[in-house]
Amino acid sequence: MSTRPPGPDGDPVRSLLHVSHNLPAARLGTVVAEHAAGLGAREAVVYLADYAQHVLLPVPGDGVPDRQPVTIDGSTAGRAFRRVVPVRSGGAEGPARLWMPLLDGAERLGVLELVLDADAGDGVEEEARPFASLVAELVVTRDAYSDAFARLRRRTPLSLAAEIQWDLLPPLTYASDRVVITGALEPAYEIGGDTFDYAANDPLVDLMVLDAVGHGLPAALLAGAAVGAYRHGRRRGLELPEIAAGMDAVIAGQFPASQFATAALARLDKRTGLLQWVNCGHPEPLIVRDGALVHPPSCPPARPLGLQSAPAELCTTQLHPGDRVVLYTDGVVEARSPSGEFFGEERLADLVVRAQSAGEPPPETMRRLMGSVMQHQAGQLQDDASIVLVEWRTGAEDRLRL
Repeated sequence: MSTRPPGPDGDPVRSLLHVSHNLPAARLGTVVAEHAAGLGAREAVVYLADYAQHVLLPVPGDGVPDRQPVTIDGSTAGRAFRRVVPVRSGGAEGPARLWMPLLDGAERLGVLELVLDADAGDGVEEEARPFASLVAELVVTRDAYSDAFARLRRRTPLSLAAEIQWDLLPPLTYASDRVVITGALEPAYEIGGDTFDYAANDPLVDLMVLDAVGHGLPAALLAGAAVGAYRHGRRRGLELPEIAAGMDAVIAGQFPASQFATAALARLDKRTGLLQWVNCGHPEPLIVRDGALVHPPSCPPARPLGLQSAPAELCTTQLHPGDRVVLYTDGVVEARSPSGEFFGEERLADLVVRAQSAGEPPPETMRRLMGSVMQHQAGQLQDDASIVLVEWRTGAEDRLRL
């Protein structure tokens, strides 16, 4: 690894930015290791989370020290990822390690490991923050035109259906001072008909969770067409019943009568907390308020998309600051244990309530919740499961817990 000064002014962020413009994805690990020397790091390694967010995988490269994958649960690196805070370890007599979370906005990508001298001062953490931010942005931009990181992040091959679905998804997490959105899908490597989407168009936030009937490639193709129709209607500025009608027409016109999808489409006004939604044969939203489950006002569901004979009814409710709204597919609550016990709505709500009471960030709530669903079924889901959580805030909170 080069130890020469990382640029004419010794600023590792500026030097990394300078060389990043034509940087191929395959050289990211090498270049980050070289320029981290400007932070006083003996070694530097980039780790990315796998698709299921179980493991952090090291990005290889010339001059990058060998590292093994580490679990997100039960490791120091994983703690930095889970809590989204820098974590320091070692340093009594040997080298110290500083683990920096890698974030694209609020989206957790992985962590950056910096190996420092034992006597490295606390100031290195503040210097490392902008460096880690730039590394995260480089991961995102290089991922857009290379398969290097997509290959690294898969611990097992993705099914073709899962490949299609992951490419359709927005970032798993979005946050502003008024709203946090986070979602999850399982089984990560074989997902077929479940998907979700959202868009933050101030002052409105649109969300959608969809479950296409069936499994595998046919379900993924139907879901893909439905997402395209959803985005088309949303970007035209249509109301939710009109968007649902457009999705229904696409599915009915392009797929056999035996194929359909259930969906929940929602719209939140960030200024007022007014939540609107339409329910197309789908489980009703759940609201977690002040540590308790609150059911929204009863609203008759429309028929599933592709089978509708009348417009979907628009439902409304007023959120309170701090409310968490959960949209999910039936694969979550209908997950069965080996003994036949359903995961159930109450268990789902209880997990969200306990996470909120513990001050757990919404993305970590989703990761743990999906882990609980998988564990309930002994790791073998009988149906796809997807979930989206949105938390509404006034903007006056003391801090943003991501």
